[in-house]
Amino acid sequence: MSSQEKRREKKKEGGFIETVRVIFHALIIALVIRTFLFQPFNIPSGSMMETLLIGDYLFVSKYSYGYSRYSIPFSPPLFSGRVFGSPPDRGDVVVFRLPKEDSTDYIKRVIGLPGDRIQLIGGLLYINGRSVKRERLSDYIDEESGRAVRVRRWRETLPNGVSYDTLDLQDNSFLDNTQVYQVPPNHYFMMGDNRDNSTDSRVLSQVGYVPFENLVGRAQIIFFSLADGVPAWQVWKWPWAVRWGRLFMIVR
Repeated sequence: MSSQEKRREKKKEGGFIETVRVIFHALIIALVIRTFLFQPFNIPSGSMMETLLIGDYLFVSKYSYGYSRYSIPFSPPLFSGRVFGSPPDRGDVVVFRLPKEDSTDYIKRVIGLPGDRIQLIGGLLYINGRSVKRERLSDYIDEESGRAVRVRRWRETLPNGVSYDTLDLQDNSFLDNTQVYQVPPNHYFMMGDNRDNSTDSRVLSQVGYVPFENLVGRAQIIFFSLADGVPAWQVWKWPWAVRWGRLFMIVR
């Protein structure tokens, strides 16, 4: 092999090694960002309508409540509890791991704090024996099914002043009248904004009280949104399927 050919081979080898090095560094940076800063999530169900819609893609801040083993990809049992823990505020929209199946992510709103007593009577939310302020709004119009569906909408205001809209499909549904839930220490009570279409802490056998350790992060901003049923890879449908008005919306 001539010296010129050797130089070409070394150049190719050096280029390949440099490419591997760049990819490795990019993966490390992505892992650090995902673990300690932000993680993307998409919304697969309508349990948080109208705050979050099926097809919304959002960033969740991993640093808001500190870090647990659920902050790390694949959730290795390296430690228990939280590091740099900071409790959520009532009204936060939170991604958490399902207590009974901790490989599954859920997203709901924090309604009850440790020690709270939570109950629903006739669809009205009570916290520690006092009803939460609720104001009737105009109906929510859901047109994504191909026909306009009217759903009753209410504005709830929690004791700390956080307000958000809830949907109510029908009177006296299965979870409109509940027992009194006493939130245990170091646990939280989660509910979906779409009250008649949400499996949440009201269903003790499936979700129940959520341990502080199971919190993954706080929903912060919607960075992308596609109409229900449109896969993200079908880019040719984006001009008509993207919900342009929801891009970069802050989650409240």
